[in-house]
Amino acid sequence: MTKQSGAQFLGPQQRKDAWDQLGSEQFDVVVIGGGVVGAGIALDAATRGLSVALVEARDYASGTSSRSSKMFHGGLRYLEQLEFGLVREALRERELSLSTLAPHLVKPLKFLFPITHRVWERPYMAAGIFLYDTMGGAKSVPAQKHLTRSGALRLAPGLKRNSLVGGIRYYDTVVDDARHTMTVARTAAHYGAVVRTSTQVVGFLREADRVSGVRVRDSEDGSTAEVRGHVVINATGVWTDEIQALSNQRGRFRVRASKGVHIVVPRDRIVSEAAIILRTEKSVLFVIPWGNHWIIGTTDTDWNLDLAHPAATKADIDYILGHVNKVLVTPLTHDDIDGVYAGLRPLLAGESDETSKLSREHAVARVAPGLVAIAGGKYTTYRVMAEDAVDLASEDIPARVAPSITEKVPLVGADGYFALVNQTTAVGHQYGLHPYRVKHLLDRYGSLIHEVLDLATSTPELLQPLTDAPDYLQVEAVYAAAAEGALHLEDILARRTRISIEYAHRGVNCAEQVAQLVAPVLGWDAATVDREVETYRARVEAEVRSQAQPDDSAADALRAAAPEARAEILEPVPISR
Repeated sequence: MTKQSGAQFLGPQQRKDAWDQLGSEQFDVVVIGGGVVGAGIALDAATRGLSVALVEARDYASGTSSRSSKMFHGGLRYLEQLEFGLVREALRERELSLSTLAPHLVKPLKFLFPITHRVWERPYMAAGIFLYDTMGGAKSVPAQKHLTRSGALRLAPGLKRNSLVGGIRYYDTVVDDARHTMTVARTAAHYGAVVRTSTQVVGFLREADRVSGVRVRDSEDGSTAEVRGHVVINATGVWTDEIQALSNQRGRFRVRASKGVHIVVPRDRIVSEAAIILRTEKSVLFVIPWGNHWIIGTTDTDWNLDLAHPAATKADIDYILGHVNKVLVTPLTHDDIDGVYAGLRPLLAGESDETSKLSREHAVARVAPGLVAIAGGKYTTYRVMAEDAVDLASEDIPARVAPSITEKVPLVGADGYFALVNQTTAVGHQYGLHPYRVKHLLDRYGSLIHEVLDLATSTPELLQPLTDAPDYLQVEAVYAAAAEGALHLEDILARRTRISIEYAHRGVNCAEQVAQLVAPVLGWDAATVDREVETYRARVEAEVRSQAQPDDSAADALRAAAPEARAEILEPVPISR
């Protein structure tokens, strides 16, 4: 059977070694930010042969990159805004990831676009989707298909008959954003980048008029170190302006945070064989199949409060329910909701007062000698953004810098994935797992599946499901701590798995079990286990209470009061936006 391994384990020993390296080596590139763009920059630079350090104050994808609509897409609605270049670029990236870079993580997804106006809408949307199907070299998904009202309702019987006059079926893609981001970071480490989470930038180093590195602080124990680099790249998304202020340099652009909220409901609440895209007065609403659930979102509102923990309100949830219920035969209620999450889009500040009209194009600028900043863009174009950032940063690197090659570099777990899909039954037989379980694991780990399951060789009980989150095996929690850089319960329940949004208990019911499983790996004693469980429970309670509040200020006050898993993290000084 195909058996791929060799990806660097991001575990406790690697974390210790990385701290020593950060404080002792001279790097070509120091990247601030462990979201998808920062991880992508680390991968781009490392595969060009540069020495790279990546530091993240919290966890990989702990901000925007774990709270998206879970789509790796071109952005059909951007065609209406005439952003053809952005859509073409994003669709090219979608094709690359589907076919080569991350086929284990990025999956085709069937969509229904309901036609609601006779005569003009079908040819209008058909032309747009034709462009969408042909721009960027898309080959891995089928072309559009036109449906009558009856045909559309056969595809999505859960829609009201009077909510549409026909439909168009087209394809896009879905991705587990948090796992994808972590995998990009792990791939960067595989190619030599020194990557470390819970490592917060608290200042900049200077030599004469240039930035020569950063001062970092361990978010776990408060230790400090200086990291030297020929160039520092600020890839912190919605924190761009705060990090910029730390450098005492005038920024070349400003970033505005736009809050997007999603709800998660059980799959049986909406009867449909396809994802659904709905127009709203401001934007679009996606109804995305997600395992045993649907993810429905998103909102698009200005956010000027806590950047680390954006809070969803009752008004946000009511907005989503109100719009989706206009078209559903059986309306959804608050009682149907298993999960809710809120994320912030880092939009380039422009002339428009409406965040939905701000550009999703990215900007990259050399802010000062030795300091580059990048912001904007969309999840799908992370690789292009990374390439642009390293190209500009190369001006500050004394050695010759090779061109980007990341379009030819599969993420760890991609090589051998397709062969393993054909060997699903054999893999299941080897480990005593149902083929359905093996497929679920392959779509999370790809060809690293043997690394995961082999952790259970001496303790076969780890191949049993988590008691209160049976979609996941116990060994997956152990692997998250041993190989995927998870340091806290929150990292495992919210990002390495998606238990925090997939179960009505939001992870509380399995927090104790997961903490006991990872305690030996992370060196937790009984008191630490108790603290982790209580901290996680407090986080969930704060989120649930905030989601019953009428406005952002009330929701933010409740959510921000919850304890931090990373006890030593410092809140940046807020700046006026």
